[in-house]
This record gives sequence, C-alpha cells and structure tokens, in this order.
Amino acid sequence: MLSRPSVLALGLAASVVAAGPCDIYASGNTPCIAAHSTTRALYSAYTGSLYQVKRGSDGATTIITPLSAGGVANAAAQDSFCAGTTCLITIIYDQSGRGNHLGQAPPGGFSGPDVNGYDNLASAFGAPVTLNGQKAYGVFMSPGSGYSNNAASGTATGDGAEGMYAVLDGTHYNDGCCFDYGNAEVSSHDTGNGHMEAIYFGTNTVWGRGAGNGPWVMADLENGLFSGSSASINSADPSISSRFVTAIVKGQPNQWAIRGANAASGSLSTYYSGARPSVSGYNPMSKEGAIILGIGGDNSNGAQGTFYEGVMTASYPSDATENAVQANIVAAKYAVASLTSGPALTVGSSVSLRVTTSCCTTRYLAHTGSTVNTQVVSSSSTTALKQQASWTVRAGLANSACFSFESKDTPGSFIRHADFALLLNANDGSKLFHEDATFCPQTGLNGQGNSIRSWSYPTRYFRHYSNVLYIGSNGGVHTFDAAASFNDDVSWVVSSGFA
Repeated sequence: MLSRPSVLALGLAASVVAAGPCDIYASGNTPCIAAHSTTRALYSAYTGSLYQVKRGSDGATTIITPLSAGGVANAAAQDSFCAGTTCLITIIYDQSGRGNHLGQAPPGGFSGPDVNGYDNLASAFGAPVTLNGQKAYGVFMSPGSGYSNNAASGTATGDGAEGMYAVLDGTHYNDGCCFDYGNAEVSSHDTGNGHMEAIYFGTNTVWGRGAGNGPWVMADLENGLFSGSSASINSADPSISSRFVTAIVKGQPNQWAIRGANAASGSLSTYYSGARPSVSGYNPMSKEGAIILGIGGDNSNGAQGTFYEGVMTASYPSDATENAVQANIVAAKYAVASLTSGPALTVGSSVSLRVTTSCCTTRYLAHTGSTVNTQVVSSSSTTALKQQASWTVRAGLANSACFSFESKDTPGSFIRHADFALLLNANDGSKLFHEDATFCPQTGLNGQGNSIRSWSYPTRYFRHYSNVLYIGSNGGVHTFDAAASFNDDVSWVVSSGFA
C-alpha cells in the first residue's frame, strides 16, 4: 500500500535527502494531493512505486521505483525488463498516498484511437533524460495518447483553490488540442465553461495565445485556452525556448495565475496574475476534480508533448513556495540523454538496410515512386534498383540526436510516415514533415542490426508487412501491427549503400 511519508520520517530523512517538491508544498501549508513522476521521487522519503511498464513480448508488467529514498527512478530496471522487446507505460503512480494514479484514458466526448475508444499508451523509451547524471525516462506522448483518473480523491471542485506544476519538454509540442495536466471533468465530456483548470502547453491559437509564435504555457479552463484575463493575446506570456520548462497554473475564487521558467536554470516568472475571465462560467469556476495528462477534458487527444513530473494541491500556493519548488527542480539537473543505441550510423554516409526475417533476407528497404517497400537487391541488380535501395543518412530533421533518410536517387526526398505508412516525399520544410521524417535507431529487437523507431511515435518502428513499409507497433490495432514476427520484421542489418 502506498502512503505519504510521515513528518517523523521526513525529519529522519532530512539529513540524507534534500526536501522534495511535495515536502516544500507541505511546509508552505499547501500539501500535494497528487504527485506524478516517472523520473524521480517527489518526497524526500518516498521509496514507493513511480510507474508501471508492460512488456510487448509477453504482456508482463513491472513497477519502477526510485533507486533510493527521494531519488531518481531505477531506469536500469526498466532497461533490463524490456530488453529485446517493446514496453509501454501503463500506470503513473500517485506518490501522495491518495491513490490518484493515472491510467489509460477512457473514451469521452472526443473518441480515442483504440478499437475500444481508449487512448494509446506512451512508449517507455521515448523520452530518456538524466537527473544529476542518472538516467531516467519521461512520458513522451504522441497524438492519440492520454492518461487520466476520473475518480480522483482530494482534488479541488467547484470554485475551490488549487495549484499545480509540471516539468515538460519545451521542444515537443504541436497546435493540437490539448496537451494538458490538471483538473478536468469526471465524465471525459465537455460539461461547460469553467469545468476545468489545467496546465496547457503548445501552439494552439483557437482561443488565446501568448507573445510570438509559441509554444506557450496557458491554462485550459474548458472551451478556452487562456493566457490571461481573456481569450486573446497576452504579451506578457512569452514563447518558450528552453529544452526543459516548468509550467505553473493556480486558481482560487476570482484569482488565478500562470507562471513559468526554464526548468534547468533560473527563477520563475509570472506571466499572468489577476481576476478570472469575465465570460460566463469562469467566475465562479465549476471544477470537477478528475486528473488528466496529455488530453483535454473531453478526451481531445490530438496534441503531443513530454511530461517528466508534476503535482497538484487543493489550496493556493504562495509564490514563495513555488519559487522554492523551482529551485528544487533546477537542483535536479534535468539534461538530455541519448535517443539512439546499437550499431552507429554516420551522417553523410550511404546505407542499405537488409531484412532479417527468415523469409526475406535477400530483400532490402527500397522505394517504387513514393511507396517505400522491400525489394530483392544484389550486386548484380540494375543501377536504378541499387539507387532505389540506397539512402543517405542525414541528421534528424526534427531532432539532430536522431536521423533522417534521404533518397539516393531522388535528392531532397526523405522517408517519412503518413497515416502510419512509410512514404518517400519531398521535404516541404514544415514542422510536421520534419517530425514525420525523423527516426531513432536502437539495438535490433531480435539481436540483429538496428530497429528504427519513429521519433514522433516512439511506440512504432520501421516494419515490413507484405513487403510494404509501415511504422508498426507491437500488437496494435492495425493489421501491420500484428505481434507475430514483430521483432524480426522491425530489425534491419545496416550496411554500406549499394549506390
């Protein structure tokens, strides 16, 4: 059974482990009623469950805990458990002791992508980071994924006071609705203005916006993303440029605020503090008390983002308390970690990728027009076919820590995914194209060569199915996601290009 550490336990641990964010909130008389993190314990004495992962090979699960009281997650335990297969994050545990765990979000007003309407789960490997040099994993959420708890305990309801913060990836976002963390409807349906109060991060401009082109920290209050007192431009709400961002939203009767900072350095700034919006429904508020992550209150799940840690309170934290929490986050020293593993690729080199499935080991990744497929290729093949089966390795168009693959015979065209099929398309320079064309190789799941994971959908890999290429997930809803032979079908031997 999970329980919040006692004051005595915190005192005994104080000399060993510095106070965690929830210890700081408690000292400010605004205790956490929910505390979620896949990267670390948020109380100095916490040793319990952080998150659960589910293995693709056999459906087995394991719980990841901190390496020590108040410490960083045991990433090595995940790596060992998930070796040679895929893993999903199934539960993000609440460290407060209230049982406000986050699980797979159910169907709502906006239907989910799964066959039963539930949202997708996040890859356990999509967001590696380090905290003070120790490896951990965040929650990399692609469009269609989402977590929630519609029966949360102790959360603010009605016009009750609350506060929340989240540490997010400041470079992973889109304009979809809505990448949120916070208080939402218990029915997963839009029940009207003021029935939500959640942190939003992204570039959606349907309602409000901040300065510049975004992304921005805003508040999702239902039927409106607010950067200030009205659904319009707040020039004091800046575009975020930091790799890690601390985002804060808090509210009480006829008062609310947005604050933010670089989560790796510096102090918090206040982007808005003042009265509630004057539009009907927002003053007083009608908060319902569910908790969501990565989705809107009606399960709108078109957004993307990465979550590392966050908490909620049922009282209005002081700026001083939040400033101390920010100092704690900075002291955790979030930093980027490698997104790739396995045989190394060299930017600028020409490569060919051979199938490792026993049926088809003479076949290579190639293309016919815009269709990416596998074809039988050898040293005696035509020059045209050799070129079609050769790819120039480029730095990832969306993330230079990964790679993009440019056609040898059609310069300027890259492998990208669209509706989960792999296509060869000309680079149009758009953010979406760059994301669709960025892939992160890792050690081959069957022990051979590389498995090539989509950066933007890290549950999905280059997979040949009936000799056509897709980004497939292990046992997903599409025919090309079939679990049979998955590890072989997504493993490729990379060699010097035929051309």
